Amino acid sequence: MSVYTKVGFDELTAWLARYALSPLVELAPVASGIENTNYFVTTERERLVLTLYERLPAEDLPFYLNLMAHLVHHGVPAPAPIADRSGTYFSMLNGKPASLVRRLEGVPQMSPAATHCAQIGRALAQLHIATRTFRARHANPRGASWRTQAARAVKRFLNAEQLALLADEMDLQRQVAKKPLPHGAIHGDLFRDNALFDGDTLSGIIDFGFAATDSLAYDLAITVNDWCIDDSCELDPLRTLALLEAYNAMRPLSAEERDAWPSLLRLGALRFWLSRLYDLHLPRPGELTHAHNPQHFERVLRARVAHPGPPLPA
Repeated sequence: MSVYTKVGFDELTAWLARYALSPLVELAPVASGIENTNYFVTTERERLVLTLYERLPAEDLPFYLNLMAHLVHHGVPAPAPIADRSGTYFSMLNGKPASLVRRLEGVPQMSPAATHCAQIGRALAQLHIATRTFRARHANPRGASWRTQAARAVKRFLNAEQLALLADEMDLQRQVAKKPLPHGAIHGDLFRDNALFDGDTLSGIIDFGFAATDSLAYDLAITVNDWCIDDSCELDPLRTLALLEAYNAMRPLSAEERDAWPSLLRLGALRFWLSRLYDLHLPRPGELTHAHNPQHFERVLRARVAHPGPPLPA
């Protein structure tokens, strides 16, 4: 469980006075996530999620929260942020910027079938289409400049074979970054644990803490790398085709995106290999923190280098 900032019942009750909500009943820490502190908040009439942003500066929060509100307005199943009595989506709590969103029902589907992957593909395409009218822009905090910094920082923890892999991928991605791919607001972290299902029906996409302005097909690649892999980190053909066909039916991929697709799959794996290496070897002080094993995404990256998986649907 990741809890960096403690919040007590009385502290939260005082903070909630700025909202038009019913009295607080229960406060429970959320046993997942490594970037922010999250609590489930139950009042007499509402079920909410409280997030305290540990790394994000307050000036960046309007992008994330306004994006979520925009998506909800356009029918994307995302958590609706709650405005306080002054119309503001966030304020300071125990020294950290904090926000409330409606809690969506459902649980993650950690062993997805092709039908689950198709729903995720449609929802991600719906998200990307909705952001065409979202005017705010935010540079990806895990983009090219961060990759350069992170790669430099973790090199001393890698063996010769890993260093060679990292150098090759960094060189490749510098070339990919020059390609004119369609950009917009992306989720940036649509893993299986960031989607909720009520039975076999998708009920929501959550955790927009890595949302940014970036390549839409890169966002798709991140999603495919998690939802469609098998035990050997190869892409399962049936699940991959289901997700990609559902996405492409709503937002057809461009010729440039198709050409870049194998490299984008590798970029998606590289980004999470680097971040997990960084979190493992260079953790920040925190309480009850948990760093994901970077070996998983090293395996994913090597698998994508060896074989990019099924081709994109026509």
